[in-house]
Amino acid sequence: MNPPTHLYDLLTAYAASETRVSELNLGLVWTLCKAEGHLGLAMSPSTPTRTLTWPGTLVGKTLGELAAWLTAWEPYQATVGMAAVNCSLNQHPLPAGLHLNSGNLAVFEHFLPQLRNQKVVVIGHYPGIERYADDCQLSILERQPQLNDYPDPACEFLLPSADWVFLSASTITNKTFPRLAQLAEHATTVLMGPSLPWFPQWHEFGINYLAGLAITDADKLTQTAAEGGGVRIFENGACYHLVELTPSNSMAWLKSQIAEDYAEKQKLTLAMEQWYAEGNKVRFPAFTQLQHIVTRLSHMDSSYKRLWDESLLR
Repeated sequence: MNPPTHLYDLLTAYAASETRVSELNLGLVWTLCKAEGHLGLAMSPSTPTRTLTWPGTLVGKTLGELAAWLTAWEPYQATVGMAAVNCSLNQHPLPAGLHLNSGNLAVFEHFLPQLRNQKVVVIGHYPGIERYADDCQLSILERQPQLNDYPDPACEFLLPSADWVFLSASTITNKTFPRLAQLAEHATTVLMGPSLPWFPQWHEFGINYLAGLAITDADKLTQTAAEGGGVRIFENGACYHLVELTPSNSMAWLKSQIAEDYAEKQKLTLAMEQWYAEGNKVRFPAFTQLQHIVTRLSHMDSSYKRLWDESLLR
């Protein structure tokens, strides 16, 4: 079993980038990070604060620097880290999947025929989720419980016997994901929400489906998030993108990203050889970027090999 830190090591390795942040917006509901035309979201903490020490200093930092904040325990810092991770990963194409265009409850609507009469646990109170209480044995866990919600500690009692578990990707930011995923190992598990990072090793964490953000209009999404938009982002610039993590789908996703990173590695390697051939004595300017790519390729190669070996045993 991997240690709880494994996911965070992978995410920060995948998101390591020398690209400079051009905009960071800590909105009422969503925190948004922009860099070189790409953007990433993360759900903002629910408790406001006036004493952050770093506002006014984040633009111009690299995505890699801010992505490393994901491991922080201070909620706002970790949220900035999550948004930076997503901004970095969103530079890659989405994996093959299905766009769901029916709003913030689109994921539940999609799976509803399979959820009927099942034990369903939802981590996070999605606005309107209670409408499905008559269709399934619905339990909602929420850090700030509303009427009929369960508090966090109920996860230890409810998840092991669940048939379906819908995990909010905000659990990555608040560090509860590793334990929740472990408790849900016998359920069909959907990891979902705009905070979801699109990286191709989710199959290693017992996740069956991903339902993350597909950005359809970056300008509209930016404006809506900056103006306090919560569920309205699904009407203005974004929709859910659903991916089933079958072994073949995970292998195809890994293969595609390996090819993309390998091509970039070859390009940078040739540029580095040319740099030193021209007599330059200082370090190749993109050396750190090249190191990041080599690290990602190592992770992806290992993950692909494990899937390949498992496929031979099936």
